[in-house]
Amino acid sequence: MSIVVNGLLAGTIYALIALAFVVVYKSSRMINFAVGEWVMFGSLLVAAGLHILALGLVLSIVLAVVGMIALASAFGHLVLRRLAGRPLVSIIMITLGLGALMRGVAAIVFQRVPSAISLPLPSEPLIVQGVIVPLDKLTAACVAASCIAIVGWFYQASRTGLALRAIADDQSLAMSAGIDVQRHFTLTWAIAGMIAVIAGVLWTFTAGGGIGAVLVGLKVFPIVIIGGLDSISGTIIGAMIIGLIESLSAGYLDPGIGGGFGTVASSLVLIAVLFVRPQGLFGHAYAGRV
Repeated sequence: MSIVVNGLLAGTIYALIALAFVVVYKSSRMINFAVGEWVMFGSLLVAAGLHILALGLVLSIVLAVVGMIALASAFGHLVLRRLAGRPLVSIIMITLGLGALMRGVAAIVFQRVPSAISLPLPSEPLIVQGVIVPLDKLTAACVAASCIAIVGWFYQASRTGLALRAIADDQSLAMSAGIDVQRHFTLTWAIAGMIAVIAGVLWTFTAGGGIGAVLVGLKVFPIVIIGGLDSISGTIIGAMIIGLIESLSAGYLDPGIGGGFGTVASSLVLIAVLFVRPQGLFGHAYAGRV
């Protein structure tokens, strides 16, 4: 039972990280292959605020959020405006290039910054009816679930969320209705940046950080494809599936087969879903004239 609980808690954090991918695709149909770099960069900004500027955790997170919003704004004004009408492969290459640039900058700027981020929590785990629940993962999962709920409400209930959904459905009609598409694209990346900061802090707190945090981006793609690229609820379910698979594989299969089978098992599930439902479990299939 402890293995299942750990898998679900890990899945909640995965869902938050995957949300940084989904919000960009859901609003603009852009595929951000640099989501791991965004999470890494956000966590390093927080670490710099903690260890270099000695600002404390809250102010460090605020500083990192401001920094990621500034990065998103610069990316929007310098790059996104020039991508209108370009082929999908151009957008993919831009995000891959952005990721490489962020890794290079982080390796230079943050090379002397300790990456550890700690929260004031007791070290003893919580025991519920004999089930051991790590308090750090439980806290991280609760924060992640709260952020997911806020983002979900934002997209469904706010006027800005309605505008973003309209842009995703048809950019031309949205522009004719008076919606500033480019400004909303930049806003979408700013939201992804804020999510990346929180996700980076939680991931670093529970699993370690630094430049290596960029690898969490590799865990995101099976999640969003299994759940559906444009589905927040599908992302949550996909993250839980991947979290459970990794936890069960680590607990029952790795001792006999060898370490790391959880990643392989996730890939096998991804391939199976693509065969049965290419748009994901909760994704939408888009039809168009040819």
